[in-house]
Amino acid sequence: MAEEQEELLDEVDIDDPAPKKKSPLKMIIILIVVFALLGGGGYFAYMKYLQPGASPAAEGEAETVEETPPDLGIMFSLDPFVVNLAGSQGKRFLKVTVSLELSAPEIHAEVKENIQKIMDSILVLLSSKNFEDVYSVQGKFKLKDEITTRVNRFLVLGHIKEAYFTEFIIQ
Repeated sequence: MAEEQEELLDEVDIDDPAPKKKSPLKMIIILIVVFALLGGGGYFAYMKYLQPGASPAAEGEAETVEETPPDLGIMFSLDPFVVNLAGSQGKRFLKVTVSLELSAPEIHAEVKENIQKIMDSILVLLSSKNFEDVYSVQGKFKLKDEITTRVNRFLVLGHIKEAYFTEFIIQ
């Protein structure tokens, strides 16, 4: 029996530790890093070469993009209007800033000449509106048309093509 134990001890090397199991955490971290690198490379390739509308310009070449501005005429900006909405007993107000598109540059002087009349007419129009009139998108378009019509009453040499809201706040 003692001889068998000695043979077994000779076969098993005490100095040689048993092989360690590989940690699954280490494998998961390696996989995450590999996928992150692949994803980053794929994103870079997509943004650089495959993005819709991308031109195959040589690296280092500057691409020139010509954007044509919208066909807007001469603009005339009015001061902001702040009015109480009708039927709100002073609890709701409207703040609107309007820009007017002029049909010709010569109209600018005529608008400046009649600015007090134009501002008064727009103030009266805005203060006659209630919340329901100006809250909807259709109401805003109708209001733009009404402003254009009122301003055009004061112009002889030309006309206002369109009124644009650059600020529209209802409180």
